[in-house]
Amino acid sequence: MLIRAFVPAHITAFFVPVFHDDPLKAGSLGAGINLDKGTNVFVSVETGTLERHIHIAFNGEPVNREEAVISYSVAERLVPSDFLGEVEIWQYFDFPNGHGFGNSAGGALGTALALSYAFGGTWLRASQIAHEAEVTHRGGLGDVIAQLAGGIEVRVKAGGPGIGVTDNLFFEDYRVLVVPLGKLSTKEVLDGDVVKAIEAEGRKALEELLKEPTPERLMVLARAFAERTGLLTGELLELAKELDRVLKNPSSMIMLGKGLFALVLEKELENAKALLADLKVSYDVAEIHEGKPKVGRWVG
Repeated sequence: MLIRAFVPAHITAFFVPVFHDDPLKAGSLGAGINLDKGTNVFVSVETGTLERHIHIAFNGEPVNREEAVISYSVAERLVPSDFLGEVEIWQYFDFPNGHGFGNSAGGALGTALALSYAFGGTWLRASQIAHEAEVTHRGGLGDVIAQLAGGIEVRVKAGGPGIGVTDNLFFEDYRVLVVPLGKLSTKEVLDGDVVKAIEAEGRKALEELLKEPTPERLMVLARAFAERTGLLTGELLELAKELDRVLKNPSSMIMLGKGLFALVLEKELENAKALLADLKVSYDVAEIHEGKPKVGRWVG
């Protein structure tokens, strides 16, 4: 049996980390955007061996438990302990790891959904297990519940699936321009002194967005959050200002990655592409993914 799950990449625009001893009560407030590119997870289940084996690969390359502790912990909980056979899990990422696209959560959630489909389970339990693994192993706080929400999401109550609460903004005609330039460690940022500024500015941004819940206001608030927290500086800030010259809405920093994102209209796209080409900066363009992740039998 071959199962495929697709989980959208998720960009966080601004956030407030919320820590708790119970992983399901930990999470984040904030807002972000789900893309029609992301993580595809394929799960193969074969019976008939004398032992239970689980194998995981990233982009076709096998990884050990230390390299994929989050996904392995999800699989260990969802593959029945009395199962005898081979479970192979292939995760393919449209964006590079560590650049702020929610790959860790995408792999965890995709694995949980595919295994639950194969062995029996529910969306809620699968997503809770993925969220718990993300929080416990410091992969992230709010991506799983955000990816479940789809679209342009707003996290209005912190916590994992079943506890946290999300809402969505209405939008039309926008595509998402992304400029991924490098990695940032979520763990290092959340362990650092900048957390106090993130908490204060994130709460202000969420309050203001709920007063005027539009995509345009989201981008203004995201940019202000990125600059006021001191996360968006230097060459990345200069590049954001260059993009501002050709876009209606301000660009902002991908949280947490060394990169930028912007909501763009079709008529703005060519100018933005030309600018980035002149600057010799790589970029990608994605649609906004609406609705939940996808899961089902794969016939390819």
